[in-house]
Amino acid sequence: MILWAVIILIVVIAAILILAYNGFVGKKLRADNAWSQIDVQLKKRFDLVPNLVETVKGYAKHEREVFENVTKARAQMMGAGTLADKAKASDALSGALKSLFAVAENYPQLRASENFKLLQEELDGIESKIAYARQFYNDSVMDYNTSLQVFPGNVFASMFGFKSKEFFEVASPAEREAVKVKF
Repeated sequence: MILWAVIILIVVIAAILILAYNGFVGKKLRADNAWSQIDVQLKKRFDLVPNLVETVKGYAKHEREVFENVTKARAQMMGAGTLADKAKASDALSGALKSLFAVAENYPQLRASENFKLLQEELDGIESKIAYARQFYNDSVMDYNTSLQVFPGNVFASMFGFKSKEFFEVASPAEREAVKVKF
């Protein structure tokens, strides 16, 4: 009788450990997948920027500094490795794109260009997807981090070596402000 009780207790404890471990792994993978979705959208934006720059360049040849800033920001995006670096590079690229669109305001023919309109709409769509992907990532990270910090998850998480993930945060105060692009 005691042997059966010990066996049942061991099976229950093993089941709890397995469920806890699998739960952590599932939530960690969901957060990793959410980060990958942000990365996909950032890559789309990264690929779109040269087309946008070339379109505007044709109309605004003397605005060299703006184009250089966009190119530098794009290069930063490419070289960013960590989550914090990618957030900072994303902010820099957003700021450079704001300058590019401010330049575009001075060129009525450019604003009327079908290519420019198409690129602007595509960039707007990508920016919306990036915002959604960031929100989904942060929700996934919150769920994962919460499971690591509440009892009994905190006991099992430290036992299995799971670590908290960073939230994707806006790096600069300017990024918190509403974007105003006029056409």
